[in-house]
Amino acid sequence: MSIYANTARFDGAKVLGEDELRRLAPSVFATSAHESRSDRFQPIPTIEILRGLMAEGFMPVGAKQSRSRDASKVHFTKHMLRLRRIDEDSSLRVGDTVCEILLKNANDGSSAYDLMAGLFRIRCLNSLVAQTGTIDSVKVRHSGDVQGKVIEGTYRVMEEAQKALVAPAEWSGLALSRDERMAFAEAAHVLRFGDAEGNVDTPITPDQLLQPRRRDDRAADLWTTFNVAQENVIRGGLRGVTRNANGRRRRVSTRAVNGIDQDVKLNKALWILSQRMAEMKGVDSLAA
Repeated sequence: MSIYANTARFDGAKVLGEDELRRLAPSVFATSAHESRSDRFQPIPTIEILRGLMAEGFMPVGAKQSRSRDASKVHFTKHMLRLRRIDEDSSLRVGDTVCEILLKNANDGSSAYDLMAGLFRIRCLNSLVAQTGTIDSVKVRHSGDVQGKVIEGTYRVMEEAQKALVAPAEWSGLALSRDERMAFAEAAHVLRFGDAEGNVDTPITPDQLLQPRRRDDRAADLWTTFNVAQENVIRGGLRGVTRNANGRRRRVSTRAVNGIDQDVKLNKALWILSQRMAEMKGVDSLAA
């Protein structure tokens, strides 16, 4: 399920209350470490950090938790929150892009405390993680008192994220040829379906990653190409036909990317791919 499917909207964004957070991601409320951790592991209670961030104006608008095969880790395992300043939503329109803070943590040893910058394009359910040379990321070890450091880091991440907001305007002005769009799609295809050696075994074709899901996304500029490919990669639902061991045709459909780490990894890679394409086209201001 997308972290935004039933939560964050821009027509008066829905802030998640603690009861809803507890239902979506119960491990947010862990105040101790899982029993598997040693005495050296110091838990970082996400809920305490979150309350501090909310006091600074950052409100939770999305929540997601990883599944754990160990039932005892359900209340300690990896989770991710999306935070946004709600007072900035009043003037937003369809097609606009806004900055957010992504907060990832776990108290079972499955994740460090990680604070990242993100961008969100209205009308697209999937947020992209804008991780470039100019966008900050704060990682915190599970030790000591971290709340002050996290709040300070949040402002630093948000300030740096503002620089990425030039992408929609500048990349929208970069027209891509058919060959350039296919090169982009082929690279995205390997990112999504390739194995560790980059080999791809799927009936899904790179061209399918360029198929828009809405009328507004039929343009051939870099920003649109990036968003179309990103949505197709993350949301799934692409269909193809393969053959089984007996040679019989079998229809397949790609699944949505639900894993927190895979979601972040793919979004980062697609962002960097887009940035490199922009640089090849003579635009490198995001690295300034």
